[in-house]
Amino acid sequence: MTGDLREYISKLKKSKELKIIQKKVSTKFEIAGITAKADKSSALLFENIKQNNFKLVSNLVGTRKRFALAVNAKENKIHESIYSSIKNAKKPKIINSGKFFENTSNDLSKLPIVTHFEKESGPFITSAIVYSQNHEFKTQNSAFHRLMPIDRKHFSIRMVEGRHSHRNFINAKEHGEDLKVAITVGVHPAISIAGAYQADWGKDELDIANSLLGKKLTLSKCPYSGMHVPSGTEIVMEGKILQDRTDKEWMVEMLRTYDHPREQPLFELEKMYYRNNPIFHDILSGFGEHHLLMGMPIESKLNGIIKKKFPRTNQVILSNGGSHWLHAVAQISKTPSTNVKKIINEIFASHRSLKMVTVVDDDIDPSSSDQVEYAMATRFQADKDIVLIKNVRGSSLDPSSDQKNLKTAKLGIDATRPLNKRKEGFEIAKIPKLDKISLNDY
Repeated sequence: MTGDLREYISKLKKSKELKIIQKKVSTKFEIAGITAKADKSSALLFENIKQNNFKLVSNLVGTRKRFALAVNAKENKIHESIYSSIKNAKKPKIINSGKFFENTSNDLSKLPIVTHFEKESGPFITSAIVYSQNHEFKTQNSAFHRLMPIDRKHFSIRMVEGRHSHRNFINAKEHGEDLKVAITVGVHPAISIAGAYQADWGKDELDIANSLLGKKLTLSKCPYSGMHVPSGTEIVMEGKILQDRTDKEWMVEMLRTYDHPREQPLFELEKMYYRNNPIFHDILSGFGEHHLLMGMPIESKLNGIIKKKFPRTNQVILSNGGSHWLHAVAQISKTPSTNVKKIINEIFASHRSLKMVTVVDDDIDPSSSDQVEYAMATRFQADKDIVLIKNVRGSSLDPSSDQKNLKTAKLGIDATRPLNKRKEGFEIAKIPKLDKISLNDY
């Protein structure tokens, strides 16, 4: 295992999970449109891009099957694999060489940056992981950030206020300094998954990636920033986030809605490095790969925390309808002593962006919106089975919330059957041997 993107692409080819597109395509809307059409189906490798000679991949981990391939786990063991890697994170080995040093450039326009949606402020790099030094612990932080090209040497960079990269930036700014960073595009999806996880302050997400990759990840030091990045990265950009320059940008987020315009800091390029025959990675915002990359690490974290505190919890999922971010459904095996409202409050506390939590019984499939709605229709009473929390921290992505102050209202729903009522009244009727009947036999 080398722990690079090319190894994972080879895996996809062997498992027939990759569609290779040789027809010449444009970065302006066409690649985004093809990726949208392929949502929840195969990964895509574009070999012939009109604007340059880079290759481009999209929809890499757009299904749970490919997500499982990325973390070397069975589909039903993804959470265990991720949570174990978080708990047993190990530092990667540092080596002197890096495959990305094969070529250099000072021109960001070489990159096949995709224009995705009609009303976005421009094309965006959506797969970039930014590496900066934690000013307090002197460790390294890794995090996803979107980048919009301004010219051949500058990107605007979106940093959510209060997140770790932003805290490092503000600290540098307060000391009258620019923040030196390295940026990678085109890494093994396990590295992306770790980068999407919101690790504790001072922890390095690359340690998690190393564990996901069976402790085979190697890092190489970047000469300008001093940051350590995966040795097999396709594209590495070094530079600094300027303390005193901004530009306005807006783009489509996880909910597939337009974020509001924001003045964001500028990244200034010092040097770009890239491998021979480089492969660029594009993530289509608001579609399957985006949802799974951002949501699955959080889902794994929720399962680890909630199952430990409430052992009769079977699973917690982030729902499709909530874009794998805003809504959660917990399936439990209820007993007379189960405090469902306590479970709801703990789930809210474990993922602050959540807006709604629904709890169902173990005969309800939490991933089925029809079954969850059925549970609400037959087992829930609005006057006593609701948890309502007002004016608390929410997601900056939710357009219905107070986005300026990050305030929202949260709703918890107990859709489990009342144990003081007749059990049979809630039992879903079954037909014996139904699974053995096939209409083809009749």
